[in-house]
Amino acid sequence: MFNTVKQVALLIISLFFLLFGIQVLRFAYRLNDPFAFVMTFFASNLMILISAALGLGFALKIIRAGRTEPRPPLSHRNSGDNGPGDGA
Repeated sequence: MFNTVKQVALLIISLFFLLFGIQVLRFAYRLNDPFAFVMTFFASNLMILISAALGLGFALKIIRAGRTEPRPPLSHRNSGDNGPGDGA
């Protein structure tokens, strides 16, 4: 339970930085200095990339934790046969 709350909090933080990176990217296109534009552009893209990757990871952990039902084991894995299509 605590782990899921922690993952949700981290997901919200990563979404905040994703939106902040988009705002910085929009601001970069208003700059007149080419050097400042390039530095701001790449900084915003790095923020967007890292926060999107972390947010996806946190979201997948939340989804995985939400699955309370374990998958049933396949009967043919430990029985020695090759499964339903073995031809026997």
